[in-house]
Amino acid sequence: MSGKLKLCSGADAIKKLKRKGWKVMRQKGSHVMLTKEGYAYTIAIPLQKELGVGLLNKILHQAGINADEFNEL
Repeated sequence: MSGKLKLCSGADAIKKLKRKGWKVMRQKGSHVMLTKEGYAYTIAIPLQKELGVGLLNKILHQAGINADEFNEL
């Protein structure tokens, strides 16, 4: 069972995902696109001061990471 998800900024989320092997592919406006070897899609993360719970959950689902794992990064 996953614990409570700690909210963070878009820049912090990018740093945490980079620790899990995701790489910045490009940036268009305020959105940074991340890719990872073996995944057929990209993850778009907006550079906001704080990401909403729903958006952060969607990003973690796409990345295959649970809340506990994300909080520890």
